[in-house]
This record gives sequence, structure tokens and C-alpha cells, in this order.
Amino acid sequence: MNQFRPKGFIRPLQPELQSIKRAMDTALIFITLYISIDIYGETFGREYLGLFIVCTVLFGIFAEHQEIYHGWRGDPLFDDAVRILFSWVFAFALIGSSFFVFDLGFEYSRQVLELWLPLAPLSIIMLHSLRRSTLSYLRMNGLNTRNYAILGGNSLGKRLNVALTEMPWLGYSFLGFFDDRIENKQRRLDEDMVDVIVGDFKDLLDRAQRGEIDHIYITLPLRAEKRINQLIRELADSTVSVNIVPDFFTFNLMQSKLSSVKGIPVVSVFDTPLNSSLDGAVKRLEDLLLCALILPLIAIPMLFIALAIKITSPGPVIFKQMRYGVKGEQIEVWKFRSMSVCENGDNVKQATANDSRVTPLGGFLRRTSLDELPQFLNVLSGTMSVVGPRPHAVAHNEYYRKQIQGYMLRHKMKPGITGLAQISGCRGETETIDKMERRIHHDLEYIRQWSVILDLKIVILTIFKGFVGQQAY
Repeated sequence: MNQFRPKGFIRPLQPELQSIKRAMDTALIFITLYISIDIYGETFGREYLGLFIVCTVLFGIFAEHQEIYHGWRGDPLFDDAVRILFSWVFAFALIGSSFFVFDLGFEYSRQVLELWLPLAPLSIIMLHSLRRSTLSYLRMNGLNTRNYAILGGNSLGKRLNVALTEMPWLGYSFLGFFDDRIENKQRRLDEDMVDVIVGDFKDLLDRAQRGEIDHIYITLPLRAEKRINQLIRELADSTVSVNIVPDFFTFNLMQSKLSSVKGIPVVSVFDTPLNSSLDGAVKRLEDLLLCALILPLIAIPMLFIALAIKITSPGPVIFKQMRYGVKGEQIEVWKFRSMSVCENGDNVKQATANDSRVTPLGGFLRRTSLDELPQFLNVLSGTMSVVGPRPHAVAHNEYYRKQIQGYMLRHKMKPGITGLAQISGCRGETETIDKMERRIHHDLEYIRQWSVILDLKIVILTIFKGFVGQQAY
């Protein structure tokens, strides 16, 4: 006889549940605005109704971009709260910028807006937290729980199990690993299999047919396609939910995304984080705002540096060199000239310690990274970004792309004035392949983890640790 288990009463997240969550958040935005208006004795008229509609639409766009309604199972509460806060602040900032630039003729109470600005996102965060806490309590007390088993006692199965068991509030109960290779000890050692396998596929099928298992995760390698097809056909003689976990982690994934083409699933292996128009617009807006803040501060220092270069050594003030930009297209990068030569051909020698080509003033400019300041003009023109992988000379690119696997992937984004590699100590000469590999590792990690928050963090850290370095000469 089957052992009784509490029945689930909450269905897995469906689009209609996402719509309910969106509707509840929209209602909170309206309620908090109405309360703010009522507290300060204002009248809820067409102006405030229009403000509510525009804010709600913009918040919904940014929330979709932040994947707030894509399900929270496994997402830390803090991350969920940050995404909500950022979505609301960006929506509010966009509206505020519009009122500042354009005279729309609307008048709003400053006190109402100052109260509504924090009240709306805090209310939404509290609602999400309450919903999460309630469901977590129910699941941890045996309600709406699901039993699962993993077919494939390999490293991928172990990673999946660790991810699920670290989150007990999900209500998932692990029954064990199942694998037909249970008797082949040498193969288990070769494939880094788990130590304890509770049974083979026949045992798994029997338990699934008895209704003891809700979900089965198949983590067998991609080369076992025929075997997987056979197993799925046999599991069709049960009511268990079958999930295939493809081992894409054998590839060096970068911004991997799941999409579909007329129902055909497509997984990108190498992609750019700026694939959508919204992401690209956000990155470009970030660059323009940073330029607007920084250029007025550096304009006078740049003028003095230009005069100093002209006085102390013959030659042009600006050194222009062809480098690779986004998509590997060649761009012209500007720098203050720091050498007595202007190399821009197929053979460009890296600067070394005590390099005779470096002028006395140029040595100071290179150590302090002041020679990079003209690249803010590159940012304004759109060929570079404030934050991104540093551009290398064309000759260096052609050399290292043959030496380091994945080198050209760093050109999935615009090159930057500063980057994750620079604040991580990867500056100056790369006289060994190991040093360049370390730099490329940080560049690719930046592309994998890109966000506006990461960019701002890099900008701030650059001020304190990215300008000056003993390795820069």
C-alpha cells in the first residue's frame, strides 16, 4: 500500500499565477500612491492617474528585464528585493528625467512623491517576502512537498542535488541517485560518480509506477541519447514528471540563454549580455551619464597634459592606434602620446620596464593611466564603453587569439577604459601567456556577470586601485 503523503494544493508556477502576482503589485503601487496623496491632503486627479499608469508600465518593463516574475524558487530573498528596488528606481528616474528635460505642464506635490518613492517598492518587497515566507513554512512542514530522484549518479547529478538540498524551503525531498552503472566500479571512478546509488533504472521505474516519486531528473551525458530515449519511453508507463538536465556545463558557457524557434528549443553557448535592445540602451545610457559626470572634471587636466606633451617632446599630442572593438571590428582608439614613436602596424612591441621609447612625461602618464583619458571621446562616439575589456593592438590580438582558447570572446562587448581585469591587478606588460590568460579570464567573467551594478562597482574601485600600478610602464 502506498504511504500517505500530504497532497499539494499549490500548482507549479504558471503564466496565470505570474499575472496574479503582477496584478497584486500593480494594486500595491496604486494603494501606496493613494495613501501618499491622502496623507498630504492632495486630490487624486488625472495627473496622478497618468503618473500611476506610466510608472506601472515602466516598472513592469524593468521588472520583466530583471525577471522578477519568473519564479523565486532558489533565488535569495535579498536578490529579489534588490531587483524590485532597481526596477522601481529606474522607472521613477526615467519619469523624473522626462519632467526635467521636457516641460509637460504637470504639477505634483513634492511631499507626495517623496513618500511614494520608497513606500511603493518597500510594500512590494514586503508582499513578496510574506508570500515566500508563507509558502516556505507550508513546505517545510510537509505541505505541498515533492519527492524527487536523480537518474545519473555523475558530477552533474551531484551539482543538481547540492543546489536543491541547500534550499529546504522548496519542499523537495530527495529519494536518492539511480544508475544502471551501479556494479561497474571502475567506470564510476572514471566518471566521478557518487558514492551511494540506491538502485538501478528498474528500481526507479518500479517506485515511479507505485506513485512514490513526483519528479525524476535525468542527468545522463549527452552522448547517451539513445539510452535516454529508451528510459523516457519506459517512464511513460507512470505518472511521474520527467525532467532532462542536459550537460551543457561541459562547454565554456558565456551568457547562455534558452529560447525557442517555433517550438524548437535553442540554447546559446556563447552570447552577449547586451543581446536585447533594452540592455544595449541601458549600457549606452550608463556610458553617456558617466561621460557627462567625468568629462567636465577632466577637461582642464586634459588641456594641461596636452600642453605638457607638446612642450616636452616632438610629435602629435594624441596617439591613434587601430584596435579590435565589439564583434572584432577594428576601431581607432585615442590616447595621449607617451612614447617617442607611434607604432600602429603588424608588429607592435609591448611597453616594458625602462623602455627607451617611453618619454619621461609618458612614464608618469602611463603609471597613473592618465594617458587613457582621451578614450572618453571614444566612449562619446560609441566605439568604446567606460567599463569593458581593455582593447589590445591588432597585432597582439592576432597573436593571442592563436595562443589562448576563447580569446576572441572578449569582443562580445565594446572595449572599455577600465574593466574587471584592471581592478584585479592585471595591468601592464603581459610577457607570459599565463599573465594574458589571467587577464582574459577576468574579461570573460565580466561578460558572464555583466550588470549595471557591476559596472558602477568597477568604476568606484578604479578610482581607488585602478589608476596607479607598479606593473604599468
